[in-house]
Amino acid sequence: MSGERHPARLCVLGATGSIGRQTLDIVQRHPDRFVADTLVAHRNVEEMLALCLAFRPRLAVMAEPAAAERLAERLRASGSDTRVDGGPAALTSASADPMIDTVVAGIVGAAGLDANIAAARAGKRILLANKEALVMTGPLFMDAVSQHGATLLPIDSEHNAVFQVLPEGRLVRGVRKVWLTCSGGPFRDLPELDLATVTPEQACKHPNWSMGRKISVDSATLMNKGLEVIEAHWLFGAPAADIEVVIHPQSIVHSMVEYDDGSILAQLGNPDMRTPIAHALAWPERISAGVEPLALTAMPPLTFCTPDRRRFPCLDLAYQALARGGTAPAVLNAANEVAVEAFLAGRTLFTGIPRTIEAALAAVTVVERPDLAAVLAADAAAREAALAALAAATG
Repeated sequence: MSGERHPARLCVLGATGSIGRQTLDIVQRHPDRFVADTLVAHRNVEEMLALCLAFRPRLAVMAEPAAAERLAERLRASGSDTRVDGGPAALTSASADPMIDTVVAGIVGAAGLDANIAAARAGKRILLANKEALVMTGPLFMDAVSQHGATLLPIDSEHNAVFQVLPEGRLVRGVRKVWLTCSGGPFRDLPELDLATVTPEQACKHPNWSMGRKISVDSATLMNKGLEVIEAHWLFGAPAADIEVVIHPQSIVHSMVEYDDGSILAQLGNPDMRTPIAHALAWPERISAGVEPLALTAMPPLTFCTPDRRRFPCLDLAYQALARGGTAPAVLNAANEVAVEAFLAGRTLFTGIPRTIEAALAAVTVVERPDLAAVLAADAAAREAALAALAAATG
């Protein structure tokens, strides 16, 4: 029949993670609009098995080959006809598969980099939650999106909010500033002297959002917001000087755009990642996300304040890396991953995270106009430098 809608076929990178699970929740609510065609995860066989049995994807991919073998055995035993593939090359192939319409880029860290770029080069509709695609390879990724006709839709709540309040999601003449809000994390009111004693469990208890452990720590250090500043620069073409961070503890205003005429447009909503995911999945239409509507008359007072950059130096480190350019943001990102992993494992203090990143930024030579190989080399060098800094601090 003419005009009949065919369900969009999704490849969900990071299906067992927070973004993946919330994406699949929306898919389940709209089976007429979306099909979970391909599910991709790292090595969590039990969770992937449950997802495969629930959503019956055409393809399941595990980044770890041994996990792929275990999943294939379990699926065969259950009578499932889902095909299983494994290894990093399988991730890249899945994201560029001609059968796929939309790629949900939800893999945390540098692990999803190749798959994201492959999706851009294949001209896919990309729902971007993976900051590293823009933090590490901003010019390369945006060039691939532009040259190959991909559609890029941010699903970080802040960038999605900016996208919603910009005309057609693009920076236009008359925009004065982009304001990125943040809750301030669980330690926003903690005295500086007490930050050295906080535990991973405390850092992972975000006051408003339900997130994974790594991103929860990034929120606590404000590095997450620093990475979002870099991301906003590439997404919207905004100079760093025109991107401001403001603490908004209630997490109701997700971000704002300030215009030359004095207007500030904001996107408001309950803190639930299903809102930006649903927005991007259905854009330019709107669909139900299963999110409770915002009760305006029952809201707490909305407050805003300037972040304390002395207590949370990661924010300034991100601005510095963006200003330095080249491979500096890749170094920042890799060193942060190493430092956060060490903190979660009890091998460094919370306050050791920014010190480790600063040491890596000082130690690794920046390449001004890198290709992908140079970015990956900088990533590797930064990890070595961060590990050396951690060893020196504990030695």
